[in-house]
Amino acid sequence: MEQQEASTERIVESAQRAERRPRDMVISLAVLLVPILLAFGIYRVFFDGHDPIRVDPAVAIDDARHAGAFPVLAPTGLDHDWTIVSATFQTVDGGKVLRFGLVSPDGEGAQVVQTDVSSTDIIPAELTRDARVQGTTEIAGSSWQTYSTRPGEHAFVKVDTDSTVIVVGGASEADLTDLAASLK
Repeated sequence: MEQQEASTERIVESAQRAERRPRDMVISLAVLLVPILLAFGIYRVFFDGHDPIRVDPAVAIDDARHAGAFPVLAPTGLDHDWTIVSATFQTVDGGKVLRFGLVSPDGEGAQVVQTDVSSTDIIPAELTRDARVQGTTEIAGSSWQTYSTRPGEHAFVKVDTDSTVIVVGGASEADLTDLAASLK
């Protein structure tokens, strides 16, 4: 008898679950989504969750200067709206590379690559094998080559006897020129 009652209770529970309507599912999802959306909104509005996170490039710059592989140039005097979001110094095949990732005042990405790797190796690796010199431009008293690169990007390259500096990104040409001029 007890088994029959337990079986009947399971059937009733199953029937009640089957009677749930789509409205019940929407209510359940709302109960979950509303707090998540609220937390996300608070993060974006009150904690500037949409802003890029600044990093301090000092360690990478110090490591590069200590290695002495090439004259180290760092962005100095840039408008406060520029944000350095990454800075690394590493050893690669053929040399050493110091790399800065930045976000321009317009919110576009830019990158500075300094290396003692041969320019014939680093330029195709950073700008694509199809990159071609488009001309030269004077930036802060130095001659820089302008390169074609990926669609939507601009690139400036300065090749010296002991190093190559590449400034590339989706930031405007004027912003990239300001970035290249800030390298000291």
